[in-house]
Amino acid sequence: MIREFREFIARGNVIDLAVGIIIGAAFTAIVNSLVADLINPILGLLTGGVDFTNKYFVLSGNVPEGASLAAARDSGAAVFAYGAFAMAVLNFLIIAWAVFLLVKAVNRLQRMAVRPKEEVAAGPTQEELLAQIRDLLADRTAWADRPAPRI
Repeated sequence: MIREFREFIARGNVIDLAVGIIIGAAFTAIVNSLVADLINPILGLLTGGVDFTNKYFVLSGNVPEGASLAAARDSGAAVFAYGAFAMAVLNFLIIAWAVFLLVKAVNRLQRMAVRPKEEVAAGPTQEELLAQIRDLLADRTAWADRPAPRI
């Protein structure tokens, strides 16, 4: 059983999956930093300092005026957190764009690594070869019907 487990772990696809998960986690951290540290401040600057993550409507319950989204949720009130949703959509779009660019770059590298094979000079087709064989056999048959030459 231990041997089977070692063989399972040693397979290339399991190791590739593990590497993909680790790189994905690191990539997520980079994208989250991109959104939180670069894009949110720019959006805040363009919208006059508005932070979208704390935008919400109170559907039911009592929330102190100007409370953050976390405080509103902690108070037990039902809130419609449209700002957090908008930021999640923006985060998704940024991640999708970054993955698109990454896949595009990897595909370009793969195309550069695999050089197209040189075209081989086209020889006769199968039909042409069969016709040549037929003609050779016909010539041989014609010689077989002739009398043997006298020496």
